Amino acid sequence: MTTSEVGGNAAVPDEETPVFALHRGGKIEVRSTIEVRDRADLSLAYTPGVAEVCLAIADDPAKVYDYTWKSNTVAVVTDGTAVLGLGDIGPAASLPVMEGKALLFKEFAGVDAVPIALDCTRVDDIVETVVRLAPAFGGVNLEDISAPRCFEIEQRLQERLDIPIFHDDQHGTAIVTLAALEGAAKLTGRTLGDLRAVVSGAGASGLAVTRILLAAGIGDIAVGDSKGILGPDRTDLTGHKAQVAAISNKAGLTGSLVDAMKGADVFVGLSAGKVPDGVAATMAENSIIFAMANPTPEIEPAEAHKTAAVVATGRSDYPNQINNVLAFPGVMKGAMSVRADRITEAMKLAAAHALVELVGDDLAADFIIPSVFDKRVGPAVADAVAAAARREGVARL
Repeated sequence: MTTSEVGGNAAVPDEETPVFALHRGGKIEVRSTIEVRDRADLSLAYTPGVAEVCLAIADDPAKVYDYTWKSNTVAVVTDGTAVLGLGDIGPAASLPVMEGKALLFKEFAGVDAVPIALDCTRVDDIVETVVRLAPAFGGVNLEDISAPRCFEIEQRLQERLDIPIFHDDQHGTAIVTLAALEGAAKLTGRTLGDLRAVVSGAGASGLAVTRILLAAGIGDIAVGDSKGILGPDRTDLTGHKAQVAAISNKAGLTGSLVDAMKGADVFVGLSAGKVPDGVAATMAENSIIFAMANPTPEIEPAEAHKTAAVVATGRSDYPNQINNVLAFPGVMKGAMSVRADRITEAMKLAAAHALVELVGDDLAADFIIPSVFDKRVGPAVADAVAAAARREGVARL
């Protein structure tokens, strides 16, 4: 995006650039699935014919999935408090991102999605609002809600609703990171159990990535925040940080992130914290570096490539982009296709393994994860998630 000067001082966006042209009028719309050509069509689509369908659903609520959009429609919900790397910019300013999310649901999995930007930030208000909106949707994708409120909101919604609740900033990131790391481990002749990892960032995505890597069998993993490694010496940890500290860092590491990186096999960057030049060289041989901060990776790819065997980022202009779009459309499609009442850890692991299988024999240092434009991705993830839901006993079809 370019900017122009106003009055010789304040810089404002140049609204003649392609990015503004693309967004003008919004990126999504509602389209009819049937035509209303005459009175007969009108009487079926609306009154009096629609009354018969309403009464059928009133008699058997499960029929709402058969005779409305509910079975294939997701609410994309935010409060605008943690939008991309922009921070708390409010609900109105978040709407272009929510529209984009809805667009990706449709493009990559055929799922209809409605952006909902809420003008409230209290946990109770968000939960109550979404619960009241829920009858119209088959799933809820929580988006760009700041931690630690996002954890409680997700948990409370899942306790009260019988549809999948998915916080993509946590679980989408975790799924794709796991898939990429499994590919990188295989490429370097190791398994997850052989690896010691360090995660930079103890926010929503950092903690979720840590949990899924532990569930998948990582050898050891330590998490660092702005005050250092989450470990036995930290007396300031509460809530989800304390929970993760209790199940991670088996080696009992203390000190800074830089200290923990010495001899580590894996670095996973999920914060805006820059790693000083030269630190990557202190990692183990055949190290794996996932520097995923946008737009500036924690370790610049050129620096990482000096010593690492595999490098990935969150950017589209480098190989091995860790992109949530590889996960969330297919995960929600698969869960809703079998009317799952929730998304379990096993379903997330199944999604990651499906991505690994798509790479197959094409695995290489610059190809550890499928392309977001690989049309096999959405269906493969959806099928794997649906099968896992049935195995887990959370599917209703």
